[in-house]
Amino acid sequence: MNMQTGAVMAPPAPRSLAEMQLPIVMMRDILLKTIFRKNVDVATEIARAVCLPIPVTQELIDMARDQRLLEATGTLHANSGNEMGFQLTDAGKARALDALAQSEYYGAMPVPLDVYREQVKRQSIRNIQITRDQLTGAMGHLILPDNLLGQLGPAVSSGRSILMYGPPGNGKSSISNGIRDALGDKIYVPRAIEYSGQVITVYDPIVHSAAEEQVDDPNSLRRTSGRYDTRYVRCERPTVITGGELSLSMLDLVYNPVARTYQAPLQLKSTGGVFIVDDLGRQAEPPQSLVNRWIVPLEESKDILALQSGEKFEVPFDTLVIFSTNFHPNEIFDKAALRRIFFKIKIDGPCQEDFLKIFALVARKKKMPLNEKALVHLLQKRYPEIDNVYANYQPVFLIDQMIAICEFEGIPYQMTPELIDRAWANMFVKDEVIVK
Repeated sequence: MNMQTGAVMAPPAPRSLAEMQLPIVMMRDILLKTIFRKNVDVATEIARAVCLPIPVTQELIDMARDQRLLEATGTLHANSGNEMGFQLTDAGKARALDALAQSEYYGAMPVPLDVYREQVKRQSIRNIQITRDQLTGAMGHLILPDNLLGQLGPAVSSGRSILMYGPPGNGKSSISNGIRDALGDKIYVPRAIEYSGQVITVYDPIVHSAAEEQVDDPNSLRRTSGRYDTRYVRCERPTVITGGELSLSMLDLVYNPVARTYQAPLQLKSTGGVFIVDDLGRQAEPPQSLVNRWIVPLEESKDILALQSGEKFEVPFDTLVIFSTNFHPNEIFDKAALRRIFFKIKIDGPCQEDFLKIFALVARKKKMPLNEKALVHLLQKRYPEIDNVYANYQPVFLIDQMIAICEFEGIPYQMTPELIDRAWANMFVKDEVIVK
């Protein structure tokens, strides 16, 4: 599927309880818990709370009424289109409390894992084809050599793993974020999924940016709710960024013993999107261990998770994994691990010409006037001290230092050889022998 064609096929809304593929008792109990916790009492409000079409919700309501767990209040709500009101019976309240003791989960009905798998296929990260123009547009704020874009493009379009390595301060993190921005389209993220009667929450507002929904006439609620399965949230393709804090335990299901529900691990939340492991080699876990954890998912497009009971099960693994490190790959991986990372791309520092382009770009953005004499001093006097090794972070660092000095001295922003020297002195720590 090409990005430019628009869009991912939406998950169809269920048309009946039979289509839901969830345990009937689980659905009934979530309905009762939701009515109890959210104090909703008409079918349209209940449907919105459990994220189901009204006809399916009505089926659940009728079933609960047949079991004497819900009753009609006999009052019509004028502000809800003269809808009939419902309330929990004493038996219904008792059942809701009993169900809450077993699991605090209420609200949106979960999506069965098998149903979710089908949606993952419809919106797979591997369906994306990114053009050079799209990647250039997303990286527009970066000065990158043409051959680098030529390497990144096929890597991103493949939806496979990427290892970016090279000296620090050259934009590996910025490039990772640019890749994320280039993806551009929207996918559907389930609020929760169900496996073996257990609820696993997936949608996370911190990870998932919900796209703006099309707002219809409020009177067309029935048509709106049928557009797609509202148990999903339409989102930008997710991006999870982890750094030195990443540990193997963060890749396991998180069980909440109080609520008795599970939360999806980071890689499941990033399904259909990008998982960036920044600063690989800075974690407490050895890089080899982290990559070993990813080997089966990367090769087989599936991950294995475990419930509290010890039962293991498969979930889809549909994620573009980007590893970024300042170490040489041979220092932190064995050959078998390296072989399993599909693309290995070296991110070097800029040449002098690109360094000057970045310097001019940053200066213009920060309203610092360029000065030829100061630039010649920087290139001919200072950079030879470090063997003319340029890095992408240096223009920002040097210009910010000069701005700070000018503001402190109360003088207009300016660039002079003397200010270059003062800024340069702060960029490096001198090696000194301390005599005790």
